[in-house]
Amino acid sequence: MSQTGWTLPQSPFHPGELAIQERLGAREQMDKFGRRVIREYLPQQHRNFYAQLSYLLVGTVDELGRPWASILVGESGFIVSPDERTLRIKTKLLYGDPLRQTLRNGIDIGLLGIELHTRRRNRMNGVVSECNDQGFSIEVMQSFGNCPKYIQARQFKLTDFEGTTEKPIDSFSELSNREKKMITSSDTFFIASAYQNSSAGKASGVDVSHRGGKQGFIKIDGNKNLTIPDFAGNFHFNTFGNLELNPHAGLLFIDFEQGDLLYLTGKAEVIWQGEEIRQYEGAERLLRFHLEQGHRVEGSLPLS
Repeated sequence: MSQTGWTLPQSPFHPGELAIQERLGAREQMDKFGRRVIREYLPQQHRNFYAQLSYLLVGTVDELGRPWASILVGESGFIVSPDERTLRIKTKLLYGDPLRQTLRNGIDIGLLGIELHTRRRNRMNGVVSECNDQGFSIEVMQSFGNCPKYIQARQFKLTDFEGTTEKPIDSFSELSNREKKMITSSDTFFIASAYQNSSAGKASGVDVSHRGGKQGFIKIDGNKNLTIPDFAGNFHFNTFGNLELNPHAGLLFIDFEQGDLLYLTGKAEVIWQGEEIRQYEGAERLLRFHLEQGHRVEGSLPLS
């Protein structure tokens, strides 16, 4: 297939994304840009990239409508692309990962392929077209690359992995000191959000995105509320566009030393203006997250 961009007459952005782009005076610019870089298929470069990964970030929505961010790991080659409109993933799910409850045929799913050591990342949104004991397939709806801004470079490798091994799990509705320490010491996390409306066509679905900053860039207020600065980006506003129409999000924090995973889901809103934003150097807006439910799985990630 020739490397064309967006081929459909409707915008590659849904109404929430378009509303924010309009608010910031970037709608016309982003329409032209989006039609050039967003595709309804995987270009060969992306197909090769996914095939070399040993981990993959995933966004899904549970039966209660709550987004969750997840992570899959496997030996390089556990992701394959048999054609430009399909990804096939063959690996075991991590013990305690929300994907164990949300994954099934026909669901919307968001993917973030990222190499933290090279700071390269590609995004894909799609629909699970096949799901069985061997893995699952995804039909591509949208595929596009992202710039390396705010990605904290780090190198790690896959260790022995047995997904069925039980791990200690702590479930909660309020953050303890242990979870707070994990959050405030993080320079990286991942956020899942969703706008699922058939009227949006291939712009509908689930998204999972990377967020990064200097260690301590996330502020915790009480036992439930996080405030996160948002810096200048690519003006896609995939996450914030979803939140404009569906104020729910899932966060994933990774302890890269111990392998602990912290999954959070709750309500989210964007603070667009006000004195509070000035408290965060370089921030253009703030993301405020209110925890509803969380799980911490000890030693879950088989990476070192």
